[in-house]
Amino acid sequence: MNDSAGWASPGSTPADSSDPTTTPAGPPPAADQPNQPGLPDQPDQPGVPDQPGAPDRSDKGGQGDQADAPPAPPTPPTAPVPNVPPVPPNWSPNQPPPGRWNGPGTPSGTSSGPVPPPPPPPAPGYTPPPSGYGNGGWGAPPPQGWGWSGVSGQGPGPVPPWRQAPYAPKPGVIPLRPLGVGEIFDGAIATMRIHWRTVFGISLVVALLTVTASTLVNGFFFDHGSGVDALRSTPDPTLHDVVHAAGDTLAGGLLTSVISILGQIVATAMLTMIVSRAVLGRATDANEAWRDARPQVPRLLGLTLLLPLIASAVLTVSVAPGTAVALLGNGDAGTGFIALGILVGTVVAVWLLVSLCLASPALMLERQGVLTSIARSFRLVRGTWWRVFGVQLLSVLLTLVVTSIIGIPFSMVASVASGGGTTGWPYLIITGLGTVVGATLTFPFSAGVSVLLYLDQRIRKESLDVELIRAAAPTRPTG
Repeated sequence: MNDSAGWASPGSTPADSSDPTTTPAGPPPAADQPNQPGLPDQPDQPGVPDQPGAPDRSDKGGQGDQADAPPAPPTPPTAPVPNVPPVPPNWSPNQPPPGRWNGPGTPSGTSSGPVPPPPPPPAPGYTPPPSGYGNGGWGAPPPQGWGWSGVSGQGPGPVPPWRQAPYAPKPGVIPLRPLGVGEIFDGAIATMRIHWRTVFGISLVVALLTVTASTLVNGFFFDHGSGVDALRSTPDPTLHDVVHAAGDTLAGGLLTSVISILGQIVATAMLTMIVSRAVLGRATDANEAWRDARPQVPRLLGLTLLLPLIASAVLTVSVAPGTAVALLGNGDAGTGFIALGILVGTVVAVWLLVSLCLASPALMLERQGVLTSIARSFRLVRGTWWRVFGVQLLSVLLTLVVTSIIGIPFSMVASVASGGGTTGWPYLIITGLGTVVGATLTFPFSAGVSVLLYLDQRIRKESLDVELIRAAAPTRPTG
């Protein structure tokens, strides 16, 4: 039972008797408790001796000794009353009658044992969450705004403050925490959906310029008797004709590649700025994106040209031993070494390109140089190479699928319009339109995946989410 002052077990008496064996099992008579008003007289219980000083209740006249009194008639047996500890002297003399306290669900008149103490009051300042909120773990709806939510996976009902799970704020297109692969792709698509005017406007302008220039170059270099077509129309070409045709083909291909690289660099630089602002929930127009990206465009051009040179150098070094063996006269062994060198060089080149894939967003967003950005990309990718490789590979595959789905109908129409050939202005113009549509859709996606993958790696390795949360917080006026 509760052993606190002011409370005693039902049926107990004050423990001021020197002999515990003389303690009655039930409440004492009213005569022995002059300070307990309101308690009725209770009959004697068998087997309990009278207390010293108590009057002889069997003598109606109040005279004679107890031994001379006639024996009391036998009383029916009653249920035994459990022994309870004596009541301390400092307890209240007014105790509740026995057999009156029942627990929940206990029939009336049946004692249910000790009554549990009431629950402690809540801590000062604690406000319970709204009812019905907190079921479902991370899938539960977040609170209004963004911050920390009271989400718990322990079932319905109010969530205690010590079991609240953190909720990542999402001021923009992604939640500010380590991202999954689907969240990276969803963030890139969300940027295209929310900021579609700026994103598709930049992509469309860049794609139109690059495709138009490439179409003109291809039309003049690979048509009207230039390049490979010149060899086809010559029945017995000379060495001069072959060299001239090869030179024209290489010049046209190089010029087309330079135009495409320049357009890709400009689009990547501007879209990187737009995606980085979209993460914080801020909109950016084309002028602001170009103003922020323009100082880093020359460095981005150098980085873009350096990466293919690194891969080409790796492949050249890997096939050099086999080429040397073949030149020394052992053709079969040289061919085997060359094949092995190509395989090893390809593996090393892929490893290098994946390790350097975050150099471009690092250069643009951290305002670093080319070599510093390369070192930053190595550090960010280290330890998670396979994950970065998987994300980039999936992004490339999705880009190729979209480009093919869009380009195949245009190629079929162009082939019909040009009479079944693959040259001529009708073919170049129609396929160029398909290239413009495909580039307009894929430029923002590829740039968004690269930027979000870079931010995800920095969040995982450098806790960048803390800085992003601080940067995304609304500014409060001072004073």
